[in-house]
Amino acid sequence: MRRTLKKHAKGRPRLSVFRSSKHIYAQVIDDGAGRTVASASSLDGDLKGKLKSGADKSAAAEVGKLIAERASKAGVKDVVFDRGGYIYHGRIKALSEAAREGGLSF
Repeated sequence: MRRTLKKHAKGRPRLSVFRSSKHIYAQVIDDGAGRTVASASSLDGDLKGKLKSGADKSAAAEVGKLIAERASKAGVKDVVFDRGGYIYHGRIKALSEAAREGGLSF
């Protein structure tokens, strides 16, 4: 799946999402340079106090807003969405929609 994403990315960084049973994580990765440009999770100090749980749609939306903000500070506007094999539904969908509202385009 990631090979296909890299082929269609045309130099754009990848927004990778991982969800566990208790938290959700997102990273903007520059595959060309092999480094992480920005990252956010429901465990971040900025969010941990605000969230009731790290494993619901509201937490995913907050992580999406935070990753969009951090990516824009790093100068990234266009990304390729890597859902990591998860179905585009629930927390994954909430994170991606919040990231789009925050200014990322994919």
